[in-house]
Amino acid sequence: MDEKLYYTIGEVARKLDVNPSLLRFWETAIPAIQPHKSNRGTRYYTVDDIALLKHIHHLTRDCGYTLDGVNEQLRHKANIDQNMQLEQTLTDAKQFLLELKAQL
Repeated sequence: MDEKLYYTIGEVARKLDVNPSLLRFWETAIPAIQPHKSNRGTRYYTVDDIALLKHIHHLTRDCGYTLDGVNEQLRHKANIDQNMQLEQTLTDAKQFLLELKAQL
């Protein structure tokens, strides 16, 4: 697929080799999936949405996770990402304070 801002459910389904109904089902079962919807209800997926769907597809098909297991994995990943952001912020603050101390 070429780089577009939004992809339709049909395009995403073909890319993942699944039925669009499976993507709609995942959307109801996994809160992390939130495609943009037009006023008419047409779903539009971003590149980040597609990456998430690929990850979910891998977890369910290749790793054998249930949807509850997928939700748990996504929550765990979110916590790790949040901790990494916090660690980076603290590292940046420490570096700033050390530079400020050196200037005194």
